[in-house]
Formats: sequence, C-alpha cells, structure tokens
Amino acid sequence: MPHQPDTIVEYPAGALSSRGTVLATLPLPEGLGVVLDRTAVHAVDAGWPDQPADRGLLAAHPIRDAIVGAIDGAADGGDILIGRDIPVRTGADGWSFVVVHVLDPDAAVQVGDDVEVTVDARYRRALSAGHTACHLASLALDAALAAAWTKEVPADALGAPGFDALACASSRIHEFGSTDVYRVGKSLRKRGFDAASLDQLDAVEDAANARLAEWVATGAGIRIDRDGDGLGDRRRWVCELPGGDAVIPCGGTHLTSLGELAAVRVELAREDVEGGIALTMTTTATPAAQA
Repeated sequence: MPHQPDTIVEYPAGALSSRGTVLATLPLPEGLGVVLDRTAVHAVDAGWPDQPADRGLLAAHPIRDAIVGAIDGAADGGDILIGRDIPVRTGADGWSFVVVHVLDPDAAVQVGDDVEVTVDARYRRALSAGHTACHLASLALDAALAAAWTKEVPADALGAPGFDALACASSRIHEFGSTDVYRVGKSLRKRGFDAASLDQLDAVEDAANARLAEWVATGAGIRIDRDGDGLGDRRRWVCELPGGDAVIPCGGTHLTSLGELAAVRVELAREDVEGGIALTMTTTATPAAQA
C-alpha cells in the first residue's frame, strides 16, 4: 500500500465513537485486519502490551481485537507489520503506525468505505480505572520503598527513587485493577536497593495504601497531554496532585479525575526465585458509584 500517515487516534480525548475511511484490509490468522484513517479504538501495543484493546463495533461488525501495526517508510511495498514483527518502538522516525482492527474473516468491509466505530463504554471505563490505579499504585510503591535505597537512582514522577521503573518485569491492566510483577536481583542490589526492606512487606503495603487513600481523597484532575493526534505521537498521563503534577509517559486510556474512584488499594506478595525475589503487586480500584 502507498505510504500513509499515522492513524489519527481519538481515544486520548475520551472519544467512544468515530467515523473513518477504510485505507487497507489484510488477512490475518485471527481474521480480517482493517486500517482506518482515524479511530476511537485503543489498540494493544506490542512493545509494552499492558492495556488490552477496546471492545466495540466497526460498521456493525464486532471488533475481535485491535493491534498496533507499523509501516516502514523506507521499504518498498508498504507492508503492514503486526505486533511482535515490528522491529522498532511506536513513534520511531521513518515509520507510520496504524491501528489494525481485527474483524471476523468474512466481514463485508472494503477499501474506501466510510464506516462508524463505536466503543464499549463500560469496558473502556473499567480499563481506564485500572490503568489510572496502576500509575497511582506505582508511585505509592516507590514512595513506600524510598528509604530502601543506599545510592541515588533516577526518580519517578514525584521525585521518589524509581523502584517501579527499574524493577518492573511485567504490567497488565484489567478491569478496575492491575497486576505488576517486579524482579529484585543482583543488578538492582548493585544499584543500591536493600532487599531486606521487603522482609517487612506488611509495613510497605500499609504505607503505600495510606498514600493512595490520601491521593484519592483529593479528587485530583487527570488529563492526557499529547504532542499530536497520530498513533505514534508521544502522550503523557498527568495527575494534578496537590503537591505537584505527576507526569508519566503513557499511550493508554484513563479516567478524567480521581473523583471517579472511591478507593485504590494494593496487595503485595513476594516469592523467592532463582537469583532474587519476585514481588507481585495486585491493585484494585473501587469506582465511586460503588462506594
């Protein structure tokens, strides 16, 4: 296909529907892939697949999945690479990044069609709550472990030593929550982290939950700042906490304020593994309507 710009994505502004033109279709093992010039659908990023894709409809066809595709602007043919086949990070220079909506294989969608996309609002809100809570929990955990460091390391968005950024092995967003797994091994110890701080895990958990309760009680506003409307443009989660804005690079979806939550709490569990410790943080967000 000819070179094209990034898909214009409307979900950072909270859109739950959009209209777009079909630019390409491609057969996939999972079904029919459909690329539009713009969409309200959030797609899974192959490089860091923390948030699942939105659910919804495209021209009345169920969206089975939505994944990030990439096109090398320097290559002949303009083939769309999918998921793990993409050799660069989203936003890399010289590449175009597109949302590939996956429909049933026999879906009646053709290039040039003008189609409407609608997103499942309940599921979007549940994932947005989970993602917002995940960011808050990472900051609360960093603060709870701040005294465990004996050397200076890069700070998080609020100035605490960035345990989450340095130790996170995986992060998965789910409805009204998230699960993060951290690896504490030789390399983290060399950087100055005292693993003995995890021997008193209840105290760490209590400190993180106390901080979360304080933040949620503020009802702080949340916004997504972005450098542009294309899928490959940089986006940042901003939470307007009383002590200063927390800013975290993020391509996912979020709530618009902490006032939409009644509570965020974490549970910590550790396991001794070969070469170190695996720490799992399970985060639960309670929506305000259920308070």
